[in-house]
Amino acid sequence: MAKTKNAAVVLSNKNYLAEAKTRNHFLTIDEPVASGGDDNGPTPVEYLLTAVGGCVSITLRMYAERKGWDVGKITVNVSQKEELTKAGIKKSLVEEISFENEITEDQKTKLLEIAGKCPVAKMIKGETEIVSSIQ
Repeated sequence: MAKTKNAAVVLSNKNYLAEAKTRNHFLTIDEPVASGGDDNGPTPVEYLLTAVGGCVSITLRMYAERKGWDVGKITVNVSQKEELTKAGIKKSLVEEISFENEITEDQKTKLLEIAGKCPVAKMIKGETEIVSSIQ
């Protein structure tokens, strides 16, 4: 049976303030004041960056635990980089991953490979189809 994950987002009439619900969790989405919002919550892009960092760190922890590696705390800083090219603005994500405990070069190589296999990273890389409709 296929697994279904769901998030419902309702944009209010107050600038760009949105409320989202997923499972039993409620989230607030907004834009900074400089962008016309009231800064009541992270922007959609900030949530995306957080989702990537969270997914990568959890994926790495699961792998390290299976291997019996004590890597300690895992920190993943994710930022969006914009670069002006001849074809226009090119956007990319930059992940900086660090471990509390020392890891070997072999572990580093394998963990970097595993980081790219987190489900959210795979979605962003275009491996998930988006089907839109207006109800």
